[in-house]
Amino acid sequence: MNKGMLGVGIIVMGLIALLMVNIVSNYSTGGELDYYLLKETSEAALEDSIDQDFRISYGIPRMDKEKFVESFLRRFAENVDATRTYDIKFIDLNEIPPKVSVKIDSNTVLTYNNDTTTISTQIDQIVETDAKRDAYTKTLLD
Repeated sequence: MNKGMLGVGIIVMGLIALLMVNIVSNYSTGGELDYYLLKETSEAALEDSIDQDFRISYGIPRMDKEKFVESFLRRFAENVDATRTYDIKFIDLNEIPPKVSVKIDSNTVLTYNNDTTTISTQIDQIVETDAKRDAYTKTLLD
C-alpha cells in the first residue's frame, strides 16, 4: 500500500510539473509571438497607408489614419492565434509625420478565480524620410 501511494504521488507530481512547464512556455512564447506579430503587422500597415500623392507633391510622407487602421486589423486578423483573445488599442495615430502607437493585450492559459493573466505588448513606430527639398519652398536642402 505504501509503495502504491508513492507511485501515485510521483505521477501526480510529474503531471503538475508538466502543467507548470506548459503554462510558462505558453506565456513566454505568447509574448514573443505577439511582439513580432504586432511589429510586422504595424510596419506593413504603415507602408500601405502612406499617401504617395502627398509625398510626391510636398516631399514629406503623410499617413491616412483610416487606411492604417483598416489595413492593420485585416492583417492582424489573418495572422492571429485563434485560441486566444486579443484587445487592440490604438493609442496614438499621427498623420504628419507618420507615427503610430499600438497596444495589444492577449490572454494566457493561466486563470485564477476567473481572472486571466494578460500579456501586454506595445509598439511605437515612426516613418523617417530623407527628403532633400523643403516642404513649402521646394528648395533643395543641404
